[in-house]
Amino acid sequence: MLLNPPTETLESSHQAIFDAVIQTLQDCYDPEIPVDIYELGLIYSVDVGEENAVSIKMTLTSPNCPAAQSLPAEVQARASAVDQVSAVSVDVIWDPMWTPDLMSDAAKLELNLD
Repeated sequence: MLLNPPTETLESSHQAIFDAVIQTLQDCYDPEIPVDIYELGLIYSVDVGEENAVSIKMTLTSPNCPAAQSLPAEVQARASAVDQVSAVSVDVIWDPMWTPDLMSDAAKLELNLD
């Protein structure tokens, strides 16, 4: 997966928000694939900034994904529901393009893609 936890030391409140956002995104599923979007590798970054504003960069499995409208909106709604989050922006990006290589080992096992 592309996403890594922050490398710099965050304030404990920012780290808690980061962890909570990741946890809530692990309950969000691509409607066509029975794997959560985090393990699927669709979340490229989660940044917690000033005043607990969260910025999420994500992608979709393809530009023609039928969930292109609903999935980013669901990500925004779920992240917005995390305690202490003041605002959420979700940017759908296409570079790098998503490939199955971005999936976690657990997701590959779930989908029998070893």
